[in-house]
This record gives sequence, structure tokens and C-alpha cells, in this order.
Amino acid sequence: MNDISADHPKLDPDNALRSNLTKHLFRRISAHNSILIGGGVLGAIVLMALFAPLLAPHDPFSQDLSRRLLPPFWMEDNNPKHILGTDNLGRDYLSRLIYGAQISLMIGVCTAIISGIIGSALGITAGYFGGRIDAVITFIITTRLSMPIVLVALAVVALVGGSLHAVILVLGFLLWDRYAVVMRSATQQARNMDYVSAARAIGCPTWRVVLSEIFPNVVNNLIVIATFEVAHAILLEASLSFLGLGVQPPDPSWGLMIAEGKEFLLFDPWVITIPGIALSILVLAVNMLGDGIRDVSAPENRN
Repeated sequence: MNDISADHPKLDPDNALRSNLTKHLFRRISAHNSILIGGGVLGAIVLMALFAPLLAPHDPFSQDLSRRLLPPFWMEDNNPKHILGTDNLGRDYLSRLIYGAQISLMIGVCTAIISGIIGSALGITAGYFGGRIDAVITFIITTRLSMPIVLVALAVVALVGGSLHAVILVLGFLLWDRYAVVMRSATQQARNMDYVSAARAIGCPTWRVVLSEIFPNVVNNLIVIATFEVAHAILLEASLSFLGLGVQPPDPSWGLMIAEGKEFLLFDPWVITIPGIALSILVLAVNMLGDGIRDVSAPENRN
């Protein structure tokens, strides 16, 4: 008798299921305009930031007062060597805009990582254990929600001094509340699922249940929140820099570029318009990507 199994290998149903789920997820992502547009624009900005030394036509810190406030290419008396003109110190605006993407993205991503770790740890702990632990963490979350972010950030940065690292740490320790609230709710739902009960029944330790069973099933909520918090942190940094308490000169932060150009708003409005548009596009792209991820990862849209 011939061995049929040798000619026809048995298919692994788990691998087939994973393959089908991956293809289905890819189809839903490729059909979602928010993810495609937001991800494409954000990807272009990330590439611009990564390859800033290659893309910037001039040194973003080099000053030339003889060429201060040169207009961009669409205005009269422009200089072809400075496509987007120069600022009040004669620094090339396009180069500063390109390098400014590095700072804005660094602040957004680093802030989201710090606040995500803090908020997720508190939220998962409160949602899984409940009882008094949940009551204490809920009180901490409520206390944080009662504090206005901008005023607290202004006060703290004013005390410790404005710098890139100070802004990242201050925002990171202030923007964790949304992570905590959402992760707490998601964990409360996940802890009552059958697979969590089965893990407890076979004697898995608490840390293994949380890391292997709870966290993988709530991580999609974490990703969605992180995208929105990146945009939130970028806007807050721009606000702090505009008020003179964020990133300090000569670093080319987009918020700082807007602050430095406010004195020339009436006669040279492009000094504010260019970084303002760039900041708006970045925040819009991040929000569109987060909105698309939320739609794709929603339970009612998974089938």
C-alpha cells in the first residue's frame, strides 16, 4: 500500500488560520484610507527626519545676518539657494524644518513610550487585581485627571528649566492617564475570559497570566492610544516652546520656529505659516493613522 501522507503532507490548521487572518487583516488595512494616507504621510516625515543630514541643503545652525528673512520661492526677491527662505538670523528655513522633524518625532515617540509604560502598568494592575488595589490606583488616576496638563507642565518646566530632555520627561510623567483608564477597562474584560481562567486553573503564576494571556489581548488598545498621545505630546511641546519654556535655541523645534517668528507675523507671515503647516500635517497624519488602527482593530470590524 502506498503511503498517501508522504505525497500529500498534512496541513497545519493553526498555520492555515494564522495565514487567513493575516491576509484578512492586510486586506482591511489596504482598503482603509485613513491608514494609507496617514501612514504614508507619517512615513515620509519619518524618512525625512532619519535622512536629515542628506536632505538638508544647509547647516541648520549656520547664521548669516546679511541674508536674514529672505522670502520663500513663491515670493519676490527670493534666493534660489534658500527654497523656503531664511529666518531672522539668516538660517536656512528648509534645513531647520527638516531637522525640526527629528525633534518633534523624538518628543512624541519618547513621551508615548514613557507615559505608556506608566499608564499600562497602573491600568493592568488595577484591572487584574481589583479590590483595594483598584481603588488606590483609581484615586491616583482621578487625582491626575484633576490637574490641568498645560499649567502643570509650565510650572514644572519653569522650575527645572526648559530643554529637550526636560520636556520629554515632564510630558511623559503627565500623559499616562489615558493609558491607565483604557487599559484598566480592557483588563477587567479580559480577566474574565475562559483562557485566563484556564491559565489560572493549571497553576500559572500571576506574572505569566498577565504577560502571556492578558497583555497580548489588550495590546491593540495600547497601540491606538499611543498614536493619539504622540500627536498630543507634539502639540504640547509646540505650546511650551511657543511660550519659551520648551525646547531651547538653537535647536530647530517646529514650535520654537513658530515662537521665533511671531514678531514678524505682520510683515513676514510665512515665517510662522511654514512650520505651522508642517506641524499640522504631522499631527493630522498621526491622528489619521491612529483613527484607522482603531477602526481596523475594533472587535466589530474583525470579521
